[in-house]
Amino acid sequence: MLKLIKLIILCTIYTTVEAQSGNVQKYIDTYKDLAIREMKRTGVPAAIIIAQGILETESGNSDLVLKSNNHFGIKCKSNWTGGVVYHNDDEKGECFRKYNSADESYRDYSDFLKNSKRYESLFDLDVADYKGWAFGLKKAGYATNPRYPYILINSIERYKLDQYTIQGLSTEGFFDNGTYKDDNNVEKTASINPTITAQPGAEKHVVDINSNKTLNNGLRAVLAPAQTSLLAIAVTYDIPLKKLLEYNDMDTDGLLNEEQWIYLVKKGKHGTQDFHISQGESLHEVSQVYGIQLEYLKLYNSLQDKNHTAAGTRLLLRPGIEREKETVASQQRVHAVLPREGLYAISKKYNVSVKEIKEWNSLTSDDLQVGQQLIIK
Repeated sequence: MLKLIKLIILCTIYTTVEAQSGNVQKYIDTYKDLAIREMKRTGVPAAIIIAQGILETESGNSDLVLKSNNHFGIKCKSNWTGGVVYHNDDEKGECFRKYNSADESYRDYSDFLKNSKRYESLFDLDVADYKGWAFGLKKAGYATNPRYPYILINSIERYKLDQYTIQGLSTEGFFDNGTYKDDNNVEKTASINPTITAQPGAEKHVVDINSNKTLNNGLRAVLAPAQTSLLAIAVTYDIPLKKLLEYNDMDTDGLLNEEQWIYLVKKGKHGTQDFHISQGESLHEVSQVYGIQLEYLKLYNSLQDKNHTAAGTRLLLRPGIEREKETVASQQRVHAVLPREGLYAISKKYNVSVKEIKEWNSLTSDDLQVGQQLIIK
């Protein structure tokens, strides 16, 4: 009997969780296009818009949204001249804005943030920085719940809502003020805030398909700037995010901490050169520069992890190289050229002149290739 009761309780919990999850996904599917449109019009991240909508409306089921179409819990304020409803919130019988449609609510919400001095600092953040926006909203006083930003971030990460921000960034007309269709499928023109333009730097999250490169290992890859979203790259090149992570020996998605090569295909089992002299990089960084699968790089060098190596360590890039036959003249070092690195930067690093580097390596121009080995005497 006890087992039966436990089973009934577990089934009830499971059914409730599944129903809640279904409600959330239904809300997302219904309103994601509105969120993307508002991001393109005003610059509020689509991921934040949807996450707030889910929270404030209890996935579209709250009393407030059902009787007022108010998806974001915006109260009347002194400048509101539209319809109103009264609802118990922080205090009993508070005045909330009432809208004729969800479309009106979404537009008023994004204008509310965009036109308020209280929230203007949020628009200095990168549009893909959903964590910064979540904490910024709480700090600016949007909600009193101390866990408000954590709830938003959890929704964004659980339901992959940042994909809608990326979708908005990846489509033409970023933050445009063009036409859109309202709840009744009637085409209208978004004429509010006609001077809004794209936030500087936001475009770096969309990888230009023309920036494809072929590295010295003959693999398709893109040199992605710091703070580029891996999801953005996956969406742009139509690669499953899980596969993109696998190709690049990465465990989790997110924003890149630094500029690096991101491979669009599986890396090779060895490099085209025999070795690399470490400048203190991690094995993972070396594997990305040379297009070698991390497991093989570790195997060739009898190393167990991908952490940083000591500067001057000679790392084998191919199998069959006998260590006892390796020789490096004591009077010289070997430097492997990193992405976007030029002769001037290398000369400063070793306190030598550009002319000397060119002489030691018989260079006739300043052009360098990623991974190129330069002798530094």
